[in-house]
Amino acid sequence: MNKIYYLASCDTCRKIIKSLPNSNRLTFQDIRQDPITPEQLQEMYQLSGSYEALFSKKAQLYKSMDLKNKNLTEADFKKHILEHYTFLSRPVFIIDGKIYIGNSQKNINEVIAVLS
Repeated sequence: MNKIYYLASCDTCRKIIKSLPNSNRLTFQDIRQDPITPEQLQEMYQLSGSYEALFSKKAQLYKSMDLKNKNLTEADFKKHILEHYTFLSRPVFIIDGKIYIGNSQKNINEVIAVLS
């Protein structure tokens, strides 16, 4: 199943979704309304190879919890992502068994190419 994990209230996510061709090929999951499950996070981990790769260091909670000054382990990244949706770097696409994490232009161009 091809899927996008996103935040409906995020302007960047909305802009990216509008730019997608054939977005009807994707199942959408708003991670605030429908939080990711441990099983979904495990699938993302298996495809990405790291919880840190899925973790957003841009999140305001990251700064307010002073996590940048802590030595976080993979278990810590996993725990934080499951505890609060804001820690998932977004959007996350899983398309044809490949994962695309975040909103870099390179990443979005690859997603658009795959969906075209």
